[in-house]
Amino acid sequence: MQEYKYITLREHPELKDVAASWFNSKWGVPEEAYLECMESYLNKETEYGWYLCLDGDKIVAGMGVIENDFHDRKDLFPNVCAVYTEEEYRGQGIAGNLLNMVVEDMKDKGITPIYLVTDHTGFYERYGWEFLCMVQGDGEPDMTRMYIHK
Repeated sequence: MQEYKYITLREHPELKDVAASWFNSKWGVPEEAYLECMESYLNKETEYGWYLCLDGDKIVAGMGVIENDFHDRKDLFPNVCAVYTEEEYRGQGIAGNLLNMVVEDMKDKGITPIYLVTDHTGFYERYGWEFLCMVQGDGEPDMTRMYIHK
């Protein structure tokens, strides 16, 4: 069984630029947007964090927590965002471990519930997430599923 390292960006702030570039390559959101959020987290302006799974020194999965993940329900925050696991690393529980890490970290900081938007069904439920409602994504023609973790 492969040993992976699960970290917060605060534990390894030197990975900020690499992480911003990695998230940009997965989602197409400008690196500057990731850097801005990451710097706010690293400077302790927010407790909404960034979480990574490393295989050696390679990022193989990650996610963040932000105020709003580009949807019309501004009252539902914070949101887990940018959830991604490299294809060859899927099916090993990595995303679930990161999700659990995020939930526990946010709870430890008194931040609960947390939310996420996704088109996936059946995945997040395995990790204690519950379907809450449909939301309208910014600039999206179709509604998207909103989940909550209490």
